[in-house]
Amino acid sequence: MNKELKKVNKNALNPNVSVDCVIFGFDLEKLTVLLIDRCRNKRDKGIKLALPGNLIYTNEHLDQAAIRVLDELTGLKNIYLEQVGAFGNPDRISKDSDREWLKSIRAEPEASVITVAYFSLIKMPDYLPQASSFAKTAGWASVSEINELAFDHFEILQAAKEKLKQKIKIQPIGFNLLPEKFTLSQLHRLYESILEKPLDKRNFRRKIQKLEIITSLKEKQRGVPHKPSQLFEFKEVRYQELTQNGFDNFGF
Repeated sequence: MNKELKKVNKNALNPNVSVDCVIFGFDLEKLTVLLIDRCRNKRDKGIKLALPGNLIYTNEHLDQAAIRVLDELTGLKNIYLEQVGAFGNPDRISKDSDREWLKSIRAEPEASVITVAYFSLIKMPDYLPQASSFAKTAGWASVSEINELAFDHFEILQAAKEKLKQKIKIQPIGFNLLPEKFTLSQLHRLYESILEKPLDKRNFRRKIQKLEIITSLKEKQRGVPHKPSQLFEFKEVRYQELTQNGFDNFGF
């Protein structure tokens, strides 16, 4: 077999394995997720919003593939990604609109595909999504307002949310989502958004302060239409220590 042919085969796309990325953000009011619009033209019908995802290369490690695909579709780089799990339901590509879309971009659109999902938490202002490849747009959507996505991406999103809820019980959450300086109300709202339930404000603050992961600053909010609140920041060393070692369940 000719060397050039070997090289092409080695770098070919694997038609049966893909990666999908669930990138969470927080806009100080609600939990958000990064979605792409896979629409190719105005005549496209069906569900157009999807998680950033694509097939892996045959010579590519799954983690490498997730990093590459996220970059290719949204322009986001240097993102730490953690596996959510694998999804291989034979009916995950059962929607007619999904099948039609695959025919326009895949060499083997009828192939059964198993996907490995990843998730990450990022500070939205630090990243500017820029759609490319088959993504027409890339932007943030409120997690609570999403009812349907392409393929089985809604199921993947729900699994990532559950992973995030479990994660919040064993390590602090917030350092990767909140700005450097934040209010206790913003931190409280973040936890409520993730856990999808109201939390007693006084009890929440008591538990957070008991962890000693935040410190108050001699600053207050500026330019707000209400009474300025005290600003806080994370104690990074203490935060990282608890992130690595875990902590007792808050009881949230």
